[in-house]
Amino acid sequence: MNKYDSSKIIAYLLKYFNNFIITKNILKSDFIILNTCSVRQKAQNKLLYFFDKIKKVKIINPNLIVAVGGCIAVQEKEKLFLKFNLIDIIFGTHNIKKLPFLIKNFQKNKNKIIYVKFTNKINKNINSINYYNSIISKSFVSIMEGCNKFCSYCIVPFLRGKEISRTPEDIINEIYNIVNMGIVEINLLGQNVNAYSSFFNNGKKCNFSNLLYLISEIDNVKRIRFTTSHPSNFNNDLITAYKNISKIVDFLHLPVQSGSDRILKIMKRNYTINDYKKIIDNLLNIRPNMIFGSDFIVGFPTENKDDFNLTLKLIYDIKFDSSYSFIYSPRPGTKSFYMKDNISIFEKKNRLYKLQKLLYDNSVYWNNILLNSIQEIIVEGISKRNNFYYGRSRNNKIIYFKSGRNLLGKLLNIKVNLIKNNCLYGKLI
Repeated sequence: MNKYDSSKIIAYLLKYFNNFIITKNILKSDFIILNTCSVRQKAQNKLLYFFDKIKKVKIINPNLIVAVGGCIAVQEKEKLFLKFNLIDIIFGTHNIKKLPFLIKNFQKNKNKIIYVKFTNKINKNINSINYYNSIISKSFVSIMEGCNKFCSYCIVPFLRGKEISRTPEDIINEIYNIVNMGIVEINLLGQNVNAYSSFFNNGKKCNFSNLLYLISEIDNVKRIRFTTSHPSNFNNDLITAYKNISKIVDFLHLPVQSGSDRILKIMKRNYTINDYKKIIDNLLNIRPNMIFGSDFIVGFPTENKDDFNLTLKLIYDIKFDSSYSFIYSPRPGTKSFYMKDNISIFEKKNRLYKLQKLLYDNSVYWNNILLNSIQEIIVEGISKRNNFYYGRSRNNKIIYFKSGRNLLGKLLNIKVNLIKNNCLYGKLI
């Protein structure tokens, strides 16, 4: 999602500053725009590290303009000026469209600018497909922003605001535009994407499953993905959509965070493990070949060994693949920030190691399941490491293969015939 926001930043800058180009050489920069994340402390630490580089650029180019946007900009606001005197402009998560005008204003007046404002309207998306997407076959499409859940550990609702959704007409028009450029896979984005709720121009309501049906009717869209969904919004209409829309892929990333009902209650996730398993079972009844990914927080305040073992059991039972797992990172302003953290860092790291080892074993399991099978892939690129083409299967597995033809963006069938270093290799059929 941050990459998608970065693509919009680049698109707006190139639209209003057509005499500038994107440079990979930071020492030649006239503008440096940092799009930041605050979901974990590690993400915030990256900002500290990067400012050491910027100091060197400022010495070479005293007229360098530095802007900071994203979640840290909203969280810290004026404090950033005190921490980093190199910053000239601070802009919020809802203010990307304003950035070119803020830069022009700074060029004219040389006064530091802070512009962090929430809006209850989501802007029409600028076509940013060419600016931050090296994969020519697929594209992200943002359908909503913000979150209303306020999980006890999560800073996102405070920094991204309440849920606001684009109109279905606006989304469909964008998708028509990008498929005309050769895109065949659409990945719908939102902080809580399946909470999407909007209205047609005629006043009729449109929910997330309605939107999926609309997108599926576009002939040149071959696959539909979405990120990130919440179990509480995974209703029966959405499960039925999997039965009726074959273009929805056979992979779902559905964050669970913990396998313990006690911890889920403290996290304010508003579902039980039984609720979560029902979603998985219902989907498997429709799509027996589905593979699932998830998010896991290790070492949440008061998590004991029994809670953690329940998480391991859930991972083993569902056989999660390609999941994200992190040690709990307290975020100032959230409810869990004020909870007593009673787990040593040694124990947290030990638990994370066990959890990630199990996830790796699951990945090996799924790779062996797919060995000798035929998988439909969309070719995404060429590996720099070994010059193999690679593509992603419907169940989200990357498969490498050799070919003498240019097959980028093509939908192909590959027979998986080799597993090497836990990577899948196959032969073009």
